[in-house]
Amino acid sequence: MGMYNEIVMKHFMKPKNAGQMEDPDAVGSFGSPVCGDIMEISIKVKDGVITDAMFMTFGCGSAIASSSIATEMIKGKTLEEALRYTNDDFIAALGGLPAPKVHCSVLAEQAIRNAIYHYAQDHGLTLEGLAGYDPDEVDPHGELSND
Repeated sequence: MGMYNEIVMKHFMKPKNAGQMEDPDAVGSFGSPVCGDIMEISIKVKDGVITDAMFMTFGCGSAIASSSIATEMIKGKTLEEALRYTNDDFIAALGGLPAPKVHCSVLAEQAIRNAIYHYAQDHGLTLEGLAGYDPDEVDPHGELSND
């Protein structure tokens, strides 16, 4: 466990917002066949603002810590603000992740995007942050191109 910093450990040992949400407004999931981690994020939305977020993650400590910090960060944010968060924001908030574990934070970014996408679809919303996003087109390996 030596490669994890204190913040990551805290979110792994006592994750925030873990569990099944009652009556979520939208659910997004994202899995990586490479590492076998699966993340599901549920959100409640009122007037375009995420009022609550919960996660269920099957994965390593980094995946759980990423889910925990990500759900904390998107609460109280508008859908557009939440869409602007990237995995780098989650890593920064965690004080860093070991290089082999960076993909775990990508799961959080993609699961949130997926949840917001489903919410937007259900409510006929067009969100700038979702332009060009197609949940079926996302590379499940979390390999992001470095443009």
